[in-house]
Formats: sequence, structure tokens, C-alpha cells
Amino acid sequence: MKVAEQIRKTIVELPEDKTFGYADLPIAKGDYQTAAKALERMQVKGLIKKMSKGIFYKPVKTIFGELLPNDSEQIKPYLFKNGKRVAYITGESLYNQMNLTTQMAFRIKIASNKRIKIDKGAIKARSVKSYAEVTEANYQLLGFLDAIKDIKIIPDCTVANAVKILSKKIASFDDKSVGDLIKYALLYPPRVRALLGAMLQNIDKSINTEKLKESLNPITTFELGLKENDLPTIKNWFIV
Repeated sequence: MKVAEQIRKTIVELPEDKTFGYADLPIAKGDYQTAAKALERMQVKGLIKKMSKGIFYKPVKTIFGELLPNDSEQIKPYLFKNGKRVAYITGESLYNQMNLTTQMAFRIKIASNKRIKIDKGAIKARSVKSYAEVTEANYQLLGFLDAIKDIKIIPDCTVANAVKILSKKIASFDDKSVGDLIKYALLYPPRVRALLGAMLQNIDKSINTEKLKESLNPITTFELGLKENDLPTIKNWFIV
């Protein structure tokens, strides 16, 4: 079967409202030029539409006209590269999913190592710093650490309540996840390391938090507005 025919067959079988790129098609890198021409012909016929460079979609046709893919599908191309995760959604959008806030973000934040800006209709997003190389295995842990980093500015959520919610989530982590959480926390600002250490120590004193403690300057304090009733271990971690 010719390259163009393979592409057409694959795209016909794809569901509507889904984005796709070259990596999702049965083509070798040497056939990209042929594939580009085939995709261009399909665009002319209205079978597919271009969303951004190298990203396409099959438009959903309704009585009101053609619809764009849903929000998550429009953002998906920025989260993955060649099928591998390279970024993740963070900020208020993530904290809403974590039940830390009921507010939804006007502009979505995407943690990435490259600059991203999306302004397409209702979809508005920008990139923020990713503290580690993002993978499918670690992005949820990084999002968790982001919540600790932003704990004082999460809308409609007190620091004490956030600590309670996050501590409950940590308590459900297995040993490997806890170890990885500590490893990645060392890449974050000191206040993240301090608060994570305090929460871990409060959950289970047998958890090895020495690396977190050693990474902190003992003459630096962290003002989070917490009391010992909120988190009994705060004095061990220079938190006031």
C-alpha cells in the first residue's frame, strides 16, 4: 500500500475531535515529504484541518457548523512530543482537579522547558518553569510539588486546609513514590523542601527525610502562617 493510501486509511479510522501528528501516522521519517503532500490534499478536500505546525484534526460537523476539538485535545499537542510527555498542566487548573480550589483558571499554565503560548478562542495558555525534565512517570509528582510551592496563593484555600488535603494524598503514596517525591523536591525552592519534610515527618516518622533537612539553611525560616495544631512538626523544619 502506498504511503498516501496508508495515511488516508489511518485518518479515516481516527475518531473525530482528536488531534494527531506525524508520529501518529504509519510513516517513516523518510516519507514525511510525501506525507505532507497527502495531508495537504486532505486539507483542501476539507477532510482534516490544521491546528498548528504538524498538528491536525478531523473536524466535528454539526448542524451549527464545524467544531474545534475539545479543550484537552487542543492542548494535548503541547504536552507531548513524538508520543512522549514533555509538559503538563499546572496552576489553578491542576489545583482544581486536586480539590484544593473550586476556582477555574482563565489562563491555563503549562509546565514545560520551552516557551508556550496558546490563544485560540476560549483556549488561553502560557508556559511556566518546569523544575525537572517531564516524563509520563513523574509529571503527577511534579504537579504535587507545584501545589506545595504555590500553597500560599491557591485561591479559596487556606494553607492549613491545603496541608490537610495534601498530607492525605501523600499518606496514600507507596514507598517508591515518596522516594521520588523527595528526589524531585530537591530541585524546588527551599520552602517546598521544608513543608514537604514537615508533612512527611508528621505522617510517618520512619520516612527518611535527611536529604531534605540537609538541603535547608538552619538560619532561614519560612513564613506560612501555620500553627502546631495544623502541622505538629513545623518547628523541626523552620516553619513559622
